Amino acid sequence: MSQIRSNAITEIHPVLGNRWSPRAFAADKPVGRETLMACLEAARWAPSCFGDEPWRFIVGDRDADKAGWERMLACLAPKNQEWAQHAPVLLLACAATRFRRGGDNRWGQYDTGAASISLCIQAEALGLASHQMGGFDSDAARSAFAIPADYTPMAAIALGYQAAADNLDEGFRSTELAERKRQPLDACFFAGSWDTPIG
Repeated sequence: MSQIRSNAITEIHPVLGNRWSPRAFAADKPVGRETLMACLEAARWAPSCFGDEPWRFIVGDRDADKAGWERMLACLAPKNQEWAQHAPVLLLACAATRFRRGGDNRWGQYDTGAASISLCIQAEALGLASHQMGGFDSDAARSAFAIPADYTPMAAIALGYQAAADNLDEGFRSTELAERKRQPLDACFFAGSWDTPIG
């Protein structure tokens, strides 16, 4: 199956250009332990303010802990459950609100995002697909996984091997096959001052 490539205006690394967020996952292809650990290791080496590593990831591996995976799936929004039920691994990324040494950490969410994309890029490099989701019940996740009050559940991540788009219902299938798009570079990147296009 060919991957959907980005329409980058200048050459970027294929791992970055090919990374995207499919919804079609191969339910019958588990993620091996070594492969999963490589993705987690990539997240572990992400940068963070003061090297605090404020991220915590709860891993639901269907083959290793089906009950934990089912609890994770139950926390997702119903529309996400429709397709994410086929992903063999579901993760929940959580961000610390305080530094380990004390004091509020206003960078914890930013750093947890960096760790999450590091995980997803490593997944792409290993031939896996990933899909980050904001559609989940944070309170249900707190209860299901005993997440402490000083951590904020940020995103769920589906991880596995990509399947054909025809495995999805029509609504998801059209999204899956649509052309990847981004805003023009000048819309988001400024030269020296706000709203001065870099290009």
